[in-house]
Amino acid sequence: MYKSASQFMIGGAGAGGRFNPLVARPVYVTHGQGSRFWDVDGKEYIDFFTGSGANFLGHAHPAITAAVQKALEIGIICNGETRHHSQLAEMICDAVPCAEKVRFQNSGTEATMGAIRIARAYTGRPKILKFEGHFHGMHDYLWFNCATEAAPLRADGTVTPVADSDGMPDAIADMVVVVPFNDCDAFDRAIEAHHRDLAAVIMEPISYNQGCIPADAGFARHIRELCSDNAIVLIFDEVLSGFRMCRGGGQEYLGVTPDMCTLAKALGGGVPISAVCGTTEIMSVLSPLGRTVMSGTYTGHLTAVLGAIACQTELATPGFYEHIDKLAECLYSGISDILARKGIPGVVQGIGARFGLYLGVEGPVTNYREATRCDREMEVQFLRGCLERGVYLHDYGHRTPMHHGFSAQHTLEDIAQTLSVIEDVFGEIASAS
Repeated sequence: MYKSASQFMIGGAGAGGRFNPLVARPVYVTHGQGSRFWDVDGKEYIDFFTGSGANFLGHAHPAITAAVQKALEIGIICNGETRHHSQLAEMICDAVPCAEKVRFQNSGTEATMGAIRIARAYTGRPKILKFEGHFHGMHDYLWFNCATEAAPLRADGTVTPVADSDGMPDAIADMVVVVPFNDCDAFDRAIEAHHRDLAAVIMEPISYNQGCIPADAGFARHIRELCSDNAIVLIFDEVLSGFRMCRGGGQEYLGVTPDMCTLAKALGGGVPISAVCGTTEIMSVLSPLGRTVMSGTYTGHLTAVLGAIACQTELATPGFYEHIDKLAECLYSGISDILARKGIPGVVQGIGARFGLYLGVEGPVTNYREATRCDREMEVQFLRGCLERGVYLHDYGHRTPMHHGFSAQHTLEDIAQTLSVIEDVFGEIASAS
């Protein structure tokens, strides 16, 4: 399969992130069901990748399947509006604190790109402040200091911008201000130096793209206050954190309401959809009311809209998040207990259905620079050991640990089986060391 695919696709994959460094190729999947999937060799895995978090309801969820089938029966509606679009927008506004108006997109990358365009149009300012280690999609405007070497700190509280991909013009670095996360002093100095040019501050309220590093609640409130004082738009990138631990996402969890947010992944439970949400005042710069364009043939495709309605209906079902919390408590406390018993330094940090595992360090990890100190060699041993035993945690090959997670279709039996595998793997690592 790999040999054949490599004839027509770079690395034998349609996207670089699907290449798994542990096996030096993608893992080719035949089908998924519930909490599990199977590869072309017939091997079964308990899935803790869950499509980078998009499969929040698991594989082949009957509600999602029925919704997509309904869309096919209605017809392939491209670039058209239906009553279902406004129904989904209303559901989002009901759940997400900052959402007064909604504009649909296809991916998280498109959503963050649209959000900063809106912020620039609203403020008339050019620059965007982001935080070190935070990922906001694969567009040139924000793809800096996510997986690079820790860059030099500067006197104004900022970090030297370093692009995460080749092919990005050097001039774009002048439009981004990078600041260490959870550092009020650095943020204050950066705002003092750059506030006149800043259209927006964008942040992951819970940075799952570094495993799981939440904003300190005091830090988040401080950002909210300074953005208000300086007329800077505050954007929460909730592509990953949205709906992950509660329906209001990271902003409800932290108790801090931004001016705008971006949503994807758990918004649709696997269908390709994202959204930009915000206050009516800010969102009104969009056409047809304003001159800011954010549109597309496939945005708000009916198959995705109906799938997202089905997902959001499931999330609003009584007991949904109680089930998520029960699985989370069992898994995270179980991993912590195994680490302690095996004498392996490390910490698991999880909020809701996703978590990061930081091996080789003690105590909470609060920023990118701390995350880069983790033991990469031990992480590879752990991930490979789990893979060989049928527990799939994807290896992104990044400088910092990335996020893993479970779905609503995972069970306590799945968690118990997974902990048994993790016990074996860490036992093997402890014996070897």
